[in-house]
Amino acid sequence: MTLRFEPSVRVLYGVLIVALVGGGLGLRAAMRALDVYLKKEPVPLRADLGSIPTRLGEWQKIGDDIVMDAAMVESLGTDRYLSRTYALGGDPARGVISLHLAYYTGMIDTVPHIPERCWGAGGLIQAGDPERLDLAIPSLGDVPADAPQNRATGERYPMVRLADPVTRIEERVALPIGTLAMTLTTFQDPKAARIKQLGGYMFVANGRCTPSTIGVRELAFDLTDRYAYYCKVQLSARYPDGDPPPKERFRRDAEDLLAHLFPHLMRRLPDWPTVERSETDKG
Repeated sequence: MTLRFEPSVRVLYGVLIVALVGGGLGLRAAMRALDVYLKKEPVPLRADLGSIPTRLGEWQKIGDDIVMDAAMVESLGTDRYLSRTYALGGDPARGVISLHLAYYTGMIDTVPHIPERCWGAGGLIQAGDPERLDLAIPSLGDVPADAPQNRATGERYPMVRLADPVTRIEERVALPIGTLAMTLTTFQDPKAARIKQLGGYMFVANGRCTPSTIGVRELAFDLTDRYAYYCKVQLSARYPDGDPPPKERFRRDAEDLLAHLFPHLMRRLPDWPTVERSETDKG
């Protein structure tokens, strides 16, 4: 049986289709005119995260970098990551800290993968709520008068000089804007009553930094930015209860490692001042 509509119904149906198509095209045109971008365009890394030096100050890589299987990569949401362990002087007896980096770009607003979820699933017991841990790294960089300005805040980028490991030619690297802080969570291992596992993370997003998942959404998914990226920077370490307490030992180790890591990390992440200039030029 063939279903037939009255001519007036067919005309109305056609009008609705035209209105929907026209509305969609009109919305897209309006978004372009207003420089609104719901879907961000990807920004490639300047160099692979695995090329970060195996020695960062006194911290030296031990063991092999962790290679995730397909299921773990799918859970992480990106195949651009680095999971590596460093020890002071290469000696685990002096102190060990695990570094995990994960890079995301070219996506619609998404929830970053954070340690509270996976560590709890691994049998560790969360001891208290996550807290903000402010970091003091005064030697990270300075702000010269000719440093480029961040388009969103007007602040000038801190800059640091970094020598290429092969050519030894120095270049200026823009560091992220914002107060360095991490979201810190303490876990208890049921099998080791006196040992605490601490995990801290922060994000670098579009040239700025934030310790929270809410903050990374605000930085990386600004509707006026055509391009977007964010990189999770995560540290974890195990400490026995004692003096100084685990939290203070983690702060000390994190500040030391990050002071040496950040220039190399920012050399591999997109050069956001250049991206901002290109957006301005196209506008």
